[in-house]
Amino acid sequence: MPHWPREFVNGEIYHLVLRRIGNELLFGDIDDYYRGIFYIYECNTTKPIIIRERRRLRTQFKKLKVDMGQTPVKLVWKDSRDLLVEVLAFCLMPNHIHLLVRQLKKGGISKLVQKIASGYAAYFKNKYGIKLKGHFFQDRFNVVHIKTDDQLRVVFTYIHTNPVEIIEPGWKVRGVENPKKIIKFLEGYKWSSYPDYLDKDNFPSVTERKFLLEVMDKEKGCRQWVESWIMYKKKIREIMKKFTSFSLNE
Repeated sequence: MPHWPREFVNGEIYHLVLRRIGNELLFGDIDDYYRGIFYIYECNTTKPIIIRERRRLRTQFKKLKVDMGQTPVKLVWKDSRDLLVEVLAFCLMPNHIHLLVRQLKKGGISKLVQKIASGYAAYFKNKYGIKLKGHFFQDRFNVVHIKTDDQLRVVFTYIHTNPVEIIEPGWKVRGVENPKKIIKFLEGYKWSSYPDYLDKDNFPSVTERKFLLEVMDKEKGCRQWVESWIMYKKKIREIMKKFTSFSLNE
């Protein structure tokens, strides 16, 4: 059955989830994750992607550094993208991607997703020698329209705590055992925007953080929301243990 095209409103915020079809692996190694970040950044423009030119300049810069025999001023690439969306937050998981975006151009969300999906699918198939006909990602990405600041805070927390599943599978139902370990893991999880919100340079160019930092009450608020959710899940674990123990003793 054909799908009706979805319309997204400029200036509005949306939570997107791009998932590989069949929940199969999307990122197989560290290079795949870097490529995923690369596409989120590079595809966010109405202009053609100028990767070759950027690589040429970087090669010239490295040669200049050798010729001068010293360390020159750091090369800063001027961002000339005409943005489709503001990427407010992101998180890469083994089989899916979370994006929190605010649309800037009409059709910007759909164009960004299409560019990321087609580019990454081509890269993945070529790397792993996959001859797959049809869709690589699920036919339609999931989307939720964020309408209030409270909803925005909850989604911020949800996106950035998603990686807990990697070290404690099923934690959303069963709760967590070691909050300190999980909080440390999340702060060091490279494939999300959470470290950047804690003022730890990770991929600072990918996201626009000023607006969300105001909504979340700066870095301390970001920590508070994430850590409070983890501690709540610790209480869930304790309640479940007591309930299980009580049931077994009956």
